[in-house]
Amino acid sequence: MKIKHKNYLTILLILFAIEWIALAIKPLYRHDWMLENVLTVAAIIFIITTFRKFPLSRISYTLIFIFLGLHTIGAHYTYAEVPYDQWFQSFTGKTFNEIVGWERNNFDRVIHFTYGLLLAYPIREVFIRIVNVKGFWGYFLPLDLTMSTSMLYELVEWGVALLFGGDLGMAYLGTQGDVWDAHKDMALASLGALIAMIFTAAMNSVLQRDFAQEWSDSLRVKHPEPLGEDEIKRMLDE
Repeated sequence: MKIKHKNYLTILLILFAIEWIALAIKPLYRHDWMLENVLTVAAIIFIITTFRKFPLSRISYTLIFIFLGLHTIGAHYTYAEVPYDQWFQSFTGKTFNEIVGWERNNFDRVIHFTYGLLLAYPIREVFIRIVNVKGFWGYFLPLDLTMSTSMLYELVEWGVALLFGGDLGMAYLGTQGDVWDAHKDMALASLGALIAMIFTAAMNSVLQRDFAQEWSDSLRVKHPEPLGEDEIKRMLDE
């Protein structure tokens, strides 16, 4: 808490830059690495350019950079070929997949789960500070946006795979032969966000004195008049 926001963000950016540069050297598939890093570079630029007018909390920045750090590992190897099993075996003598009963490389599944788990809270912070959502909506909308962006990303993956085709398209898609891959990825992202919001709500229920009242007020009808054609008529009559 004693570290200023700017200094804290600078430290995170330096640490991330070191990791990113190290993993930019000889990635497994250079073209796939470039595709995977488009959104990463865009995210970093967005964070830097919005810091002065809209700095996030240290918690949000930390969660974002943990996720980007994990994504950078996936971009280096491609998600389907991250050798976490070999790393685990070198320390324990057994592969992680053997212990938990996995039959495929599930690094991509873990990243989709952490997408929801780690990014739902920063999304909640944005909703609260810009849209001024309260109560129920402060937990539901981050979950909803996480689910919808997860679906959007799966559509982007599909489009990129169709556009580039061949080995590059398949490496980027990373289904590993699972026809339900996209569905499982979206479900895991949703589960991660749900856990994050349940944990946040539980914390707030203990720390926030007006938690129950705010939750109740957020579900109360604010405008009893119907919209649609009734609202159009009201606007025309003004």
